[in-house]
Amino acid sequence: MGIIPFKDAIYRSCADAPSSSAGCLTVGGVGYPFEVGQLEVTVEQWVAFLNTVDPSGRDPHDLYSETEGSTSWPKYGQVDFSADAVSGRHYSVAYPQWANKPYGFANFLKSARFVNSLYNGRLISKQTSTSGRFVHVTYQVELSARTERGMYDLSRPDATRADDTGFVVPSQDEWIKAAYYDPTGGGTYSYWKYPTNAGVFGDGDATAPSPTVLNPTTGDVVNAATQPLASYHASGRPAPSWCPPQVRPEACATVNPFGLDPTTYAELYQGSLSTVGQAGTLSPWGTLDQGGNAVESTDTITPPPSGQGLGRVWRRAHGGVSNAPAFQLWLSAVGLQPQDNVFYNHTYPWFGIRVGAIGDPQPGRSKP
Repeated sequence: MGIIPFKDAIYRSCADAPSSSAGCLTVGGVGYPFEVGQLEVTVEQWVAFLNTVDPSGRDPHDLYSETEGSTSWPKYGQVDFSADAVSGRHYSVAYPQWANKPYGFANFLKSARFVNSLYNGRLISKQTSTSGRFVHVTYQVELSARTERGMYDLSRPDATRADDTGFVVPSQDEWIKAAYYDPTGGGTYSYWKYPTNAGVFGDGDATAPSPTVLNPTTGDVVNAATQPLASYHASGRPAPSWCPPQVRPEACATVNPFGLDPTTYAELYQGSLSTVGQAGTLSPWGTLDQGGNAVESTDTITPPPSGQGLGRVWRRAHGGVSNAPAFQLWLSAVGLQPQDNVFYNHTYPWFGIRVGAIGDPQPGRSKP
């Protein structure tokens, strides 16, 4: 389909779209079988990855920042680091309540290293099951410590896929097709406006999903019976929010790694990530949380905004987020970020990872 970035509309092709300074993109076309993870990568899974690829705790690839820790950032810190821990145990889930939340301090390079660890790892088992009209494939993988080459050769800043079989960071078209394309012909030209429901293009947020309400100390979704549902900051409503019960309310409301005063901090940081999958609303292909929760990187390289290239590689991003309004859930919300955005790594706790797969990965030995 044709879209104009962040315009509340969809077109049969870019030839049908009005002229716009934002340009028109053709999205959603994928001519091969592929898989997209039903859920975002969790904090528990990310910690397992960190301890596998950085057992000494030296962090040679900038996979961790102290702003991700619970001491520096009581409300949003997901992962703690201990320099004195034994090898392979330097990283830990900050509080138990974080274990099944999306890891939220990612970018493309972190996502690609996670995928390379999967790609280079030993695929122990692969099981296929069905639920209604959806086919689910469950992979069990022993992670590899090798992160710099695999599906992506990260010695190249503009790394693209190196194999036609294995785990990947989804492309923009794969991501959009999994989130919005209705194979039964629903929606507009077979596309939904939201990953949660068909909506109506052109009506603003009138047909947006309901926002989640979270348990204030666990981050679990308490209104899952209200459907369709997503974790985002609806207009005129409080953002979905929680803070670990181990943290004093005052610290949760005021302590931050940037020295922001309480008023500014409260304005900028409102929404929290919810437990993966608990919103319960499926996309047309059975995925969860592609609308709301964390925004996610794709591996699609895109030209930078005018005048902002500076030699950096930019990638498309798509998704929520818990701290943003409904327009961020639209099909046309095709964001972009430098793949090495260190500022976001330190200050933005809502950037997640979703894994995809192409070809037909089979159990067996690790990649050479």
